[in-house]
Amino acid sequence: MNILLRSVKIIDPQGKHNQQVADIYIKNGIIENIDPEIGPEKGTQIIEIPGLHVSPGWFDSSVSFGEPGFEERETIAHGLFTAARSGFTAVAVNPNTHPVADSNADMAFIKARGNGAATEIFPIGALTAKGEGVDLAELFDMSRSGAIAFGDYRSPVANPNLLKIALQYVQNFDGMVISFPLEKSIAGKGVVNEEETALRLGLKGIPALSEELQIARDLYILEYTGGKLHIPTISTKRSVELISAARKKGLDVTCSVAIHNLFLNDSVLDGFDTRYKTMPPLRTEEDRKALLKGLTDGVIDMVTSDHDPRDIEGKKVEFDYADYGTIGLESAFGALNTLLPLDKTISLLTSGRGRFKMELPAIEKGAMANLSLFDPSPEYVFKKSHVISTSANSAFYDQKLKGKVYGIIRANHLEADLS
Repeated sequence: MNILLRSVKIIDPQGKHNQQVADIYIKNGIIENIDPEIGPEKGTQIIEIPGLHVSPGWFDSSVSFGEPGFEERETIAHGLFTAARSGFTAVAVNPNTHPVADSNADMAFIKARGNGAATEIFPIGALTAKGEGVDLAELFDMSRSGAIAFGDYRSPVANPNLLKIALQYVQNFDGMVISFPLEKSIAGKGVVNEEETALRLGLKGIPALSEELQIARDLYILEYTGGKLHIPTISTKRSVELISAARKKGLDVTCSVAIHNLFLNDSVLDGFDTRYKTMPPLRTEEDRKALLKGLTDGVIDMVTSDHDPRDIEGKKVEFDYADYGTIGLESAFGALNTLLPLDKTISLLTSGRGRFKMELPAIEKGAMANLSLFDPSPEYVFKKSHVISTSANSAFYDQKLKGKVYGIIRANHLEADLS
């Protein structure tokens, strides 16, 4: 398949064509030419859309699909279709399936289910057997079958010795441990951020201390063991400070933030809408601003949609009993582009690849096509009609967002809505 992208603006902060307007000719999945004007060969599909921009393909470090076990939430095939139409050429999928993805066979199954999709899937293996937090899973075997990291999704490593052993063990094959930042004994039965909003609504609170104490403990262990640690979806001002201090010590630690924690604060909980029940919870406006500053300062390495489809039975219940989680792939670019300059938005949507040992796609002659297609200008209100996912539990309904995503081109795959 040959494709000519006509008069597109290239946003590639690390590339030589950044901010250029040019034609891009893709032949058999390879970028053959980038030039101000290219004459197409016979049979070429020409894509010419006013305001069309391209960037290196986006990567999301934390998405959840339901398969196997919870296919009613999202199958792998439909999840990858959702990711592609949302501009992502690669996603790392969490092991919160049934059964938990904790073996080399599970990694092979996930990779096989993603074969032929436009968006590439990279499995994260469970850190512990069955995700129960007792014994380490088959980490080395999973790494040989395609696991890019190891962590129990939204489940902290309660046993500090287990984390110590894990960090020591994965150094034998350059693996990385993901440790969710939550001290459960502090969080207790909390369901939202422990602050004024929780008190006013009569909802049990999750103190910021529950996140910060776990991070402090994990960083002390990392300092002792060495190795690579990734802390996903931090949500408090103090968490940013703790990770910044650890970096200054030379510790090999990275972190991410969920886009909904950047965009929303706990004031939206006033209506008891369970779409806003997330883990970690939405925090204060002070925390939200600190997270944004952490991004601009480079302390927070990457953003994630933390896409987590939930069926209606998990959300249309009393707040205390509702599932945590929000879908986020479809709204990710629009929300981030509303908050940050375009170059920064694109950098954050691609920067996670290096940490997970992936090459950053290049927009240059001879490179495999790996492109996200979008227009950063249109402003709109996010509605259910924008949802592609099987589930509809979005925290972004009725929010004003900026930027339209058309889809992606990866190798010989074109998955886009060009209307």
